[in-house]
Amino acid sequence: MYVSMRGMLERANQGNYAVMAINCFNIETARAVITAAQTLRAPIIVNIVQEHMVNHCDSNLIAPVVKKLAERASVEVALNFDHGEDIGLLKKALVDGYSSVMVDASRYDLEGNIKMTKEIVEFAKQFDASVEGEIGCMGASEGGNYTDEAMKTNPDDALRFATETGIDALAISIGTSHGNYPEGYVPEFDFEVLKKIKELTHMPLVLHGGSGSGDENIKKCVEYGINKINVGCDFMNANVASIKRQLEENPDINYWVMMHQVEIDSQELVKKYIRLSKSEGKSL
Repeated sequence: MYVSMRGMLERANQGNYAVMAINCFNIETARAVITAAQTLRAPIIVNIVQEHMVNHCDSNLIAPVVKKLAERASVEVALNFDHGEDIGLLKKALVDGYSSVMVDASRYDLEGNIKMTKEIVEFAKQFDASVEGEIGCMGASEGGNYTDEAMKTNPDDALRFATETGIDALAISIGTSHGNYPEGYVPEFDFEVLKKIKELTHMPLVLHGGSGSGDENIKKCVEYGINKINVGCDFMNANVASIKRQLEENPDINYWVMMHQVEIDSQELVKKYIRLSKSEGKSL
């Protein structure tokens, strides 16, 4: 069933678990993610990051595809525009049928972030779509820049931001970065910041950059109040690993046979995160 993130995240907040949001960019990745969620009876969020929507699947093309896949499933499926930095693209995604959007105005100061996010919150009301906002800033591990103290979310700013914008979910920065970490590296999370923000806001909180964070960090995040976990790189890496394995085993493999197996193989990574997030069996 096709839904916004609002209801699933409200229940996750009440039930102390998290819903997985997996970055996709075409029918195969979206279908794999939804199938994995269906298998474990878990609510799921299909994330389409702005770069992918611009370069691979515009909103008018991908929204009907994901919506049809969701309608065929018996678990809750939300389609979320992840890290939307362009107001025009955010509004277009909502018009084209996205059930949720995430406003990334973290490049602005607090006042500018509130202003842009609030504008999208008001616009989304006519579509009954949910809106996620971000306060704080994540680093980019592939560029060698990791989250430092200055980039972490200020709890008092988080409360003001959530109150003045009226968002449904709040993305915070507690130590993660986007991209692939160096082999063997596990980020150090600031759980005290997480606990403080949860105590102040009592709302669904979001962890970005979940890939490579380590199982124990993910479990503690859920325990202390994270209700949505974004994973991109780990899922894409699982797809690539399947392709490499199949080509090594059979260099002459038919393309469509290979891609079908990629969908099957990549589901295991999604299932792993669903279990870590404690959302198995939590769909309506």
